[in-house]
Amino acid sequence: MSLDYTVSKSSIVVVAKEQVSSELNGEAVILDMKSGTYYGLNSIGASIWNLLQQPKSVAEIRDALLTEYEVEPQRCDRELLALLQDLGAKGLIEVKDEAVA
Repeated sequence: MSLDYTVSKSSIVVVAKEQVSSELNGEAVILDMKSGTYYGLNSIGASIWNLLQQPKSVAEIRDALLTEYEVEPQRCDRELLALLQDLGAKGLIEVKDEAVA
């Protein structure tokens, strides 16, 4: 599954409804109910997945990660956007551009 969009810092992201997930030894295991495919996330990916259970902006997730982990902000931005882009391309999350007020 390949969806054509870009995740940005102002995007709102949330887990797609068709997913079932569980924590296993600090990591996340995700089952895509549409395709029957399993995915695994390491402990940091699992933390991000937990944050995605409710709609959040990418900036909110970034701030939570910077608070919890010792990581350079630029690296956090780069790796977070890459992960969210990958999860979105697989249909595991829904991505919406933040409405401009």
